[in-house]
Amino acid sequence: MTSTRTLIRHALLVDGTGAPPRPADVLLDGATIAAVTAPGAVTTSIATEVDATGLVLTPGFIDVHSHADNAPFLADDDTSKVAQGVTTEVVGNCGFSLAPCLPAHAEDLASMSARVFPPIPWAWRTFADYLAATDAAGYVTNTAPLVGHNALRLAVLGFAGRPAAGAEVAAMGDLLDEALAAGAFGLSSGLAYPPGIFSGSDELAALARHLPVDRPYVSHVRSEGALLTDALDEALAVGRGSGRAVHVSHLKVAGRRQWGSMPRVLDLLDRARAEGLDVRQDVYPYTASSTMLTATLPPWMHEGGRDAALARLRDPAALERLRTDIANDDRSWENPVLGAGWEGVVIAAAPRLPEVEGCSLAAIAEARGLDPFAALVAVLREVELEASMVVHSMHEDDLDAVLRHPATMIGSDGLPPGGGGKPHPRMYGTFPRVLARYARDRRVLDLSAAVRRMTSLPAAAFGLHDRGVVAPGYAADLVALRLDDLADRATYDDPTRQPDGIAWVRVNGDLRVAEGRYLPGRSGRRLTPR
Repeated sequence: MTSTRTLIRHALLVDGTGAPPRPADVLLDGATIAAVTAPGAVTTSIATEVDATGLVLTPGFIDVHSHADNAPFLADDDTSKVAQGVTTEVVGNCGFSLAPCLPAHAEDLASMSARVFPPIPWAWRTFADYLAATDAAGYVTNTAPLVGHNALRLAVLGFAGRPAAGAEVAAMGDLLDEALAAGAFGLSSGLAYPPGIFSGSDELAALARHLPVDRPYVSHVRSEGALLTDALDEALAVGRGSGRAVHVSHLKVAGRRQWGSMPRVLDLLDRARAEGLDVRQDVYPYTASSTMLTATLPPWMHEGGRDAALARLRDPAALERLRTDIANDDRSWENPVLGAGWEGVVIAAAPRLPEVEGCSLAAIAEARGLDPFAALVAVLREVELEASMVVHSMHEDDLDAVLRHPATMIGSDGLPPGGGGKPHPRMYGTFPRVLARYARDRRVLDLSAAVRRMTSLPAAAFGLHDRGVVAPGYAADLVALRLDDLADRATYDDPTRQPDGIAWVRVNGDLRVAEGRYLPGRSGRRLTPR
């Protein structure tokens, strides 16, 4: 045995498969798990031994819904995920990848990304170019990239407010093929956002048919409120039309009028599974969502891109139409103000206007002596569309229902790191919160089931063949937990607090977190599809 070997002794192993916890020793050989044995079965002296007495040992957690596409480019390592036990992130979700970025519409992609991403060093065109740039910068966690439908559409059509023509769909398909060959794990869509909001189902199915049979179509569906079932029907139709797996991102029931309908939603997805469709979903363990502030605007406001939207925000006739659209329940678009109320929409990050961060639109209106609609318009103008929000619009009972479902995976949906402000606490607390609040304390699901939701289940769904299980031959991505002390500490008022109870985290065998302290080093890898 060589000095690269590490023996973890006396752990209570939750191996990721859903099997009950069991005592075990785990032998690591560099970046790989060499053996999993009964305690004391390895008798040969090992250069490095780690006493895990009293600790729960699990596979590294897999965040299936991350927006940390920009993390490699940050000067400081992004520790928001690894500090909570995440060792792999699936990025490029909601249709927003950072490539392709072609010259004809590069400014459109940059302006759209600026609504949630900090400044990006745009120095690439193709998806392969982008991956080369992130590879050169290095990764704190392992990364599995998706290519975004919005990025494809922007590259070909810009912010054109219409369905794509046949030649345009073919051009998007060529770009998708390039991304898949370069290493994209699948195709994501964000149909509540421009420009995906202008696309049709036939376009999506045509693109999904470009996917290899083992790579999924991952969708932020067109509505998560009043039209949720219609939006899910559309996602399922894409699956039927393409023959590919469908993954529903951050499944939720948003808006007070829809509360209590999650069992019916899950039944709809289960019926599709019974028909033979491969359907999955992920969720984050909070009753508030978070996205760009421009999601408060109806589709027609977005046509033509940033400058056109800003012009409409200064046009009296357009503003009168906008006021009517936000106030009316016409259900033709996803209206977060209607679902949460003005008091439920809170500014998360606004780099151009930091004094409003953490304030609801209702509070901003009161402070400025405006009505809430006028406050929204004023903020959008002053930040030039570049702001994010937290939206309080869900109910705990619906969250419990989706967490219990055996096809549910866990994703943080944390917005891109480096944006400052008061981000949603899910960016720092998702995985400990599932294990502590929902498994240990409230028993919505048991510990082994919860760990499976964030390890082997997502590994199988996204084709991460050597991740997600503590077994010989698998990668040495590991988390050791002090289960009784485990707690998410991030709150809406103080959202960047790191969790308690994470004893240590190893990424590809390297120790990167020890008792809440980050040990600098980018040990992650960009994973590649087989």
